[in-house]
Amino acid sequence: MSGTVLEVFSDYVCPWCYLGYARVRQLRESHDIDVRLVHFPLHLETPDEGMSLEQLFAGRSVDVEQMQERMSALMRAEGLEYGDRTMTYNSRRAQQLAAWAVEREGGDAIHQALFTAYFVDGVNLAVVDHLVDIAASVGLDPDQARQSLRSPRYRAMVSADWERSRAAGVTGVPTFVARGRELVGAQPLDVLAELIVQAGTS
Repeated sequence: MSGTVLEVFSDYVCPWCYLGYARVRQLRESHDIDVRLVHFPLHLETPDEGMSLEQLFAGRSVDVEQMQERMSALMRAEGLEYGDRTMTYNSRRAQQLAAWAVEREGGDAIHQALFTAYFVDGVNLAVVDHLVDIAASVGLDPDQARQSLRSPRYRAMVSADWERSRAAGVTGVPTFVARGRELVGAQPLDVLAELIVQAGTS
């Protein structure tokens, strides 16, 4: 019998999602959960070549350098690598690759691989060749990965996730949902664990 389903609304270029997914991985070690990532459209306007963080936050009172220092400290405290991120990229193709990957044995590893590629190595997740290499790095067939990025089926699956996010009223990520109970933001591990406990008794 499968465990409690934990839906995680997420995007691969969201630092809080990177942190939140690391905590979900820890949660799996102590709780019987079935984790399902629901893809979220975080920065739809981002061109394939990407944009700088300064461009992304233009017009908002965000000190990019200070924000990066804070995120780096949070990641270190969590035992996560975190590179010198200066750009954000369009993640739609990465989400499409993941929709394909999770249908294959061992494909769940694509989530961490995509987060690492972006947040540690600064990889542009909109570039098909980069995504194919990431798929190959977790043991998936590179030719099939490339085909998936041209497939209307997986594009439609991502669109369905985006529509699901809108219908569910999700406006920020990560958002965690288990049996109708919801938490927003990169919650501490003990708070996520309590969500699972409460969902299991509901």
